Amino acid sequence: MKNLFKALADFQQEVPTIHKATQGYGYSYSDLPTIFKVINPLLKKHGLGFTQMINGSDVVTTLFHSETGEKIESTTAIPQNVTLKGMNDFQVLGSAITYIRRYSISSMLGIVTDKDIDASGEQEGKALSNERFSKAIELFNEGKLTKEQLEDKLSEFKLTDNQQKTLDIIKSDLI
Repeated sequence: MKNLFKALADFQQEVPTIHKATQGYGYSYSDLPTIFKVINPLLKKHGLGFTQMINGSDVVTTLFHSETGEKIESTTAIPQNVTLKGMNDFQVLGSAITYIRRYSISSMLGIVTDKDIDASGEQEGKALSNERFSKAIELFNEGKLTKEQLEDKLSEFKLTDNQQKTLDIIKSDLI
């Protein structure tokens, strides 16, 4: 395995952070074509290759050293009984497989393709009901909350797009 691990270590010294190119569902990410465009020439340079096979209800990612045949594998289960709005079962399956492939190869190669928020302490706030949001805006409009107090009060919540637009309008009117 020493050849594989040396080639992987050399690859990791060269591969850049792969910046997000695709927007979807409120976040950005690096899609497979973007990842492959960056990693494939470097994998070839270091004598590495990979496959991602579907085996039953799993995606098996195999990284191999082309000269020696040394390999490492990772198996990830494809989630079952998932529904996504507006998608049929085959579209959901395809989406799951693509998602798993993207994260499996990124993890196996040790590459960075998205923002790491786990260690930063960032948490998504809980949703704010429209009723509570309206009440906060009402208190602000009545002069019972300053702009700073309003922003502080709302900062702990995950605002809907419409709530955020309303808040942005209020902020822009104050500038």
